[in-house]
Amino acid sequence: METWIRAVVEAIHSSRAQAVIYLAGGASQALGWLLSVPGASGSVLEVVVPYSRSSMAQLLGKMPLQFTSKQTAEDMSLAAFNRALKLSGPGLQVMGVGFSGSLASSRPKHGDHRFYVSTRTQNCLRTSHVTLSKGLRNREEEDKVSSYYVLKVIADACRVSATIPTDVQEPEIPKESVEQFDEDQELQQVIDGKVCMKVYHFSDPVEKNFDRKLILPGSFNPLHDGHLRLLEVASSICDDGLPCFEISAVNADKPPLSIAEIKRRVEQFRIRGKNVIISNQPYFYKKAELFPGSAFIIGADTAARLVNPKYYGGDCKRMLEILLECKSTGTTFLVGGREIEGVFKVLEHLDIPGELRDMFTSIPEEKFRVDISSTELRKSQGL
Repeated sequence: METWIRAVVEAIHSSRAQAVIYLAGGASQALGWLLSVPGASGSVLEVVVPYSRSSMAQLLGKMPLQFTSKQTAEDMSLAAFNRALKLSGPGLQVMGVGFSGSLASSRPKHGDHRFYVSTRTQNCLRTSHVTLSKGLRNREEEDKVSSYYVLKVIADACRVSATIPTDVQEPEIPKESVEQFDEDQELQQVIDGKVCMKVYHFSDPVEKNFDRKLILPGSFNPLHDGHLRLLEVASSICDDGLPCFEISAVNADKPPLSIAEIKRRVEQFRIRGKNVIISNQPYFYKKAELFPGSAFIIGADTAARLVNPKYYGGDCKRMLEILLECKSTGTTFLVGGREIEGVFKVLEHLDIPGELRDMFTSIPEEKFRVDISSTELRKSQGL
């Protein structure tokens, strides 16, 4: 490995950014460089090489009109970005990288030798297109050029300051496009299901590296002291999780929240210095896919609904299948006491199936009991 490549890769690994990389048709040497330098597990979350038509179709959820194209590379980087959001460590910057190439092969090609490489971050989509001069290089040499470009775009997205020689000739100067997204556009993409979540990190930076997220979901209309106290108590029980609130912009049986309403609710967390995630999944079994390995904080009333076959069409077997699938993602629940039909109940009052009991941990009543009604608070505040 050339010295400058090692230096760039070391800087990428030290950047605290994490990436999912999808490559098809080239740039294979970039993977070797990234994975052979110590520290790769901190910056590379996943690599997929969807070479076959069926693999690419499954990755993107559709069959591309053209496999080597700007649209396909951007679709790949968006899919990789959404995957990175789900897999990334708490509090870290994430990116998706998509590469689609048509390089020299064992048989002559009628079309251009070319590649597209795209990076997607929360607020930016950047794509480069390079058409290589036919006959100038063999396959290995074209792969090396494309690998330089993949390394360059990852370094740029990580804000790594480096000069990377790309070995292109004068006619091969890349065509580049950049699309920036403001906050409203980012939130609209979440509402539309294009992007799975937007994370607001409002808490002070901490030195500790958390293993997972500790999530208190809700509507938070308004956010009140009971919510804050519940997350605080849960954090003392589950001290390996980064505390976060979560609001779903999409409701199961109501219209989606407006962008203005989401921003109004987010402001409550900003002024208190608390992390909040805006997602597009109202159901817990979908949240488990979105936040694998996370611990969710719920009330006893929600826990009772989770294990009630009534909410699964009366099918007990279906309930167990869904919750065991959640369990397979590493999902757990911390259950706080709540009033149910006028009686204060905790986890121990609920009938949890044996196969699921180790998913649930009780928050003792002596540690947390706050009888605050969001409905009454809204009335008193004229909301």
